[in-house]
Amino acid sequence: MYSDPIQKLIIAFSSLPTVGPRTAERFVFYLLKSGKKDVAELTNALKNLIGNIKSCEICWDFSDTSPCKICNDPKRDSSTICIVEESQDLQSIEKTNEYIGKYHLLRGTIRPDDEDSIKFLKIKELLVRLQNENIKEIILALNHDLSGENTMMYLEKKIKETKPNLKITRLARGLPMGSDLQYADEITLGSALKNRTTS
Repeated sequence: MYSDPIQKLIIAFSSLPTVGPRTAERFVFYLLKSGKKDVAELTNALKNLIGNIKSCEICWDFSDTSPCKICNDPKRDSSTICIVEESQDLQSIEKTNEYIGKYHLLRGTIRPDDEDSIKFLKIKELLVRLQNENIKEIILALNHDLSGENTMMYLEKKIKETKPNLKITRLARGLPMGSDLQYADEITLGSALKNRTTS
C-alpha cells in the first residue's frame, strides 16, 4: 500500500474519464520523478482553470469571459442555434469552418437508464433563449446513438410547444450511428453540417 498522499492522488486521477487505477498510478509516479517544477506548473494550470473559467451566461460553453467570444461576435448569425452535447462537440464543428451561427450546450444527454439525467441538462435555458431571441433555425447536432436520439426527440417536442413554426434540422446521416462528434473528421462533420435535414 502506498503512502496516503500517493494513494489519494491515484484515487483522484482514477476518477477522470477513461483513467483506470494503473494509468492513474503511472501519472502519479511520473509527477514524482519529474520534480517539483513540473508539479508546480500542473498545480498552477489547475488553479488557473478553476479560477478563470466560467460558464457562458448565454450558450453554457466554458470560457474565460461571459458571454463567450462566439456569443459576443457580431459577425456570427444569431438567428441560428446549433445544439451540442459538450464543449468538445462545439470545437469539432468550429474546425469545419462550415458553421457561422451560435451554439447552445446541453451539458449531456437524456440517458435511458437514468430518469434524473434530464434535470441536469440546460433545456430550460434553451427554451428561454427561444422566447427572448429572434431564432429562425435550431440545428440538433447530437450524437446518433440512443441517448442522442432520445434527447433530440424530447427537444423537438419541447421546441415545437414553445415555437411551433421554428425550423428544426438535424445533422445529415453522414455520421455513422453510435459515433461521437469529437472523433469525426472535419470532412465528414462538415458534410453532415452542410447536408443537414429538416425534422
